[in-house]
Amino acid sequence: RCKNLSVSFWNSYWMLPSDVCGMNCFWEAAFRYDYMKTHPSEKMHLAVVACGERLEETVTMLRSAIIFSIKPLHFHIFAEDQLHESFKDIFDEFPYEGRVNYTLYPITFPSESAAEWKKLFKPCASQRLFLPLILKDVDSLLYVDTDILFLRPVDDIWSFLGKFNSTQIAAMAPEHEEPRIGWYNRFARHPYYGVTGINSGVMLMNMTRIRRKYFMNDMTPVRLQWGEILMPLLKKYKLNITWGDQDLLNIMFFHNPESLYVFPCQWNYRPDHCIYGSNCKAAEEEGIFILHGNRGVYHDDKQPTFRAVYEGIKNYSFGEDLVHSLLQPLERELQKTTHTYCGRVYKVFIKQLTKSIRDLYARR
Repeated sequence: RCKNLSVSFWNSYWMLPSDVCGMNCFWEAAFRYDYMKTHPSEKMHLAVVACGERLEETVTMLRSAIIFSIKPLHFHIFAEDQLHESFKDIFDEFPYEGRVNYTLYPITFPSESAAEWKKLFKPCASQRLFLPLILKDVDSLLYVDTDILFLRPVDDIWSFLGKFNSTQIAAMAPEHEEPRIGWYNRFARHPYYGVTGINSGVMLMNMTRIRRKYFMNDMTPVRLQWGEILMPLLKKYKLNITWGDQDLLNIMFFHNPESLYVFPCQWNYRPDHCIYGSNCKAAEEEGIFILHGNRGVYHDDKQPTFRAVYEGIKNYSFGEDLVHSLLQPLERELQKTTHTYCGRVYKVFIKQLTKSIRDLYARR
């Protein structure tokens, strides 16, 4: 009876398809919000590295994190010096409501090898490898690339920290679901994790465990700690790696597979999951949780489905009605992309977003 009642209520208010509505979701969201109020916890820590022309993209990612998250957020923003003032100006105008703090950091690498680390793959990308050594007082951290968009609360991916077993120190998603189109299993010239490797664009870390762990490796019979293993790995494999720091992480977790928790693909959904036909079954069933627009697809016309989501979140103004100002205009834009493979499954791009908006209004 509750479900039938909810269909009538939500459809009349949002005019949404009945199959994405349910009063059981309303009670679930209300319970979760009540739990958060009665079980206070420390802030969620999120880190990003921004260099070059990544200011707008980074801000859009951070906006998506703010919109839906429940617990307080602390952003750790590593950026080139010339971007700091722009970040400050933008953040000073954000309506935080006391829920968000941020710290700006310069880009820093070990002095004796700074130039080599900075030019590895994309500018500054390898900064993420040194976060456990720089943020010494942070126990756990969610690192994301600048081209990430959150379509559900950060709280939900943060909760995976509680699912780690005693040996796991980090969590990432597979690089591919379909080995026939996998890069690592077809082209890699170095060890990699699992069947198709892992993608480091979304990386959840228990930093305390990372700092304490001694890693097995193929350079010495002696186990090495995080700060000891990075440079030897780079020296051994720098002529064989293509994707920079991500390749180094694959090598590390190849030798220490018990240390990795693997996310399902909807927590790091990339164009590869739909451009050759849909191959992320979890997203088909539950929707996309985190969208990863790698290869610049937010800024060109190659994948208009990804670009539509990016533009929708970028142009949304805090405080506006999310249904009429974000969800409905976005669905109209996505319907224009059905001539592409990703556009054919455009509903997976708004399925979770719809639920996140509904949950947000339920909490309010």
